[in-house]
Amino acid sequence: MKASAFVYPWDVNGDPDAPARIAALGVAQVTLAAAYHSTRALTPRHPRHRIVTAEYAAVLYPADDRWEGRELRPRPAGDWAPGDAFGEAATALAGVGLEVHTWVVLAHNSRLGAEHPGTSVVNAYGDRYPWAPCIAQPATRAYLTDLAAEAAVRPGARGTELESLGWYGLEHLHAHDKTGGVALGEAGQYLMALCFCPSCREGYGRHGLDPDELATAVRAALEPVWQGVAPSDGGWQGIEKLLGETLANTTRAYRDDTARTLQEQAVAAVRAAAPDGFQVLLHADPVSYHVGANPGVDPEHILSVADGVVVPCAGGTGTLTPFARQDREGAVVAASLPVVAGMGGSPGTLAADAAEARRRGATELRLYHVGLASDDDLAAVRSGLAGL
Repeated sequence: MKASAFVYPWDVNGDPDAPARIAALGVAQVTLAAAYHSTRALTPRHPRHRIVTAEYAAVLYPADDRWEGRELRPRPAGDWAPGDAFGEAATALAGVGLEVHTWVVLAHNSRLGAEHPGTSVVNAYGDRYPWAPCIAQPATRAYLTDLAAEAAVRPGARGTELESLGWYGLEHLHAHDKTGGVALGEAGQYLMALCFCPSCREGYGRHGLDPDELATAVRAALEPVWQGVAPSDGGWQGIEKLLGETLANTTRAYRDDTARTLQEQAVAAVRAAAPDGFQVLLHADPVSYHVGANPGVDPEHILSVADGVVVPCAGGTGTLTPFARQDREGAVVAASLPVVAGMGGSPGTLAADAAEARRRGATELRLYHVGLASDDDLAAVRSGLAGL
């Protein structure tokens, strides 16, 4: 069962022992960040530093001239990943026999929202989410599509994994996050993710909805939540109960179509720029109205567009089944398993978790995240992979 480890360039660059250490885990591949959001990351073994602060979303390589004269364009990284940090790390990792795939974060960018507020998702109360670019806006869609193609197809890469290629919502660790005081539940998260920027207001209108009336209905539906009455955990039925079936289903139809067409465009752009045999995977959730780094998709549709999916399994492996059920020959269904004990992962049960993922239909594994893991965690990963 092929396994790949998530890695940042700063885990490797400046640490000559890192490539061999990663290869010794028993992985065949690394998923190496090429475009990434702001973060503060631990580097437990690096000879020069222990904490890396990536101050804003950036590309970790020199961008090309396609961005000249464009208002929306990626930012180069600062001193946390200077120059062609991706290329330097990729060369070192390939030098020990590891297959390198790019890791590209797209619709998750706080700096973009700060510099261009009009690009952000706007909720029913008029609040902007600067970390969440609205994927309905034509200029934003063009930016994300071109970024996907450029960041995915780096020299030496044999494939890519596209993260956040869909709707983002409220749930996000933004700065010092203080949004957990009221239990929103699945229904509340959906309602707080509905966007009312000009492009989305126009989109609702095309689907027969008055955007002002819809915003009023969303605020009314959320009122019991703010009063401390948690919304139903009944999945989509809970959302229909709060918002009403017609409004709920019409907003979902609009949002599903918006995400699907962007995914089609971005994957097509990557394929057009890539060599033959280049693999394109999406980080995805099998419930289309879910939002976030692993945005909701229609499993049947996405496996007709991409070569496969990377599916988060921190909460269990049941999320794999809807993708595996499609029975598409050659499709990759990769189970993403957290292996950092300090972040809630369970490296000691990796072999058992991998076996359960395989039973659910996983064809590959993704390990999050070997650069952040302790030595004990890495020892458990080596043992777990040796048993597969």
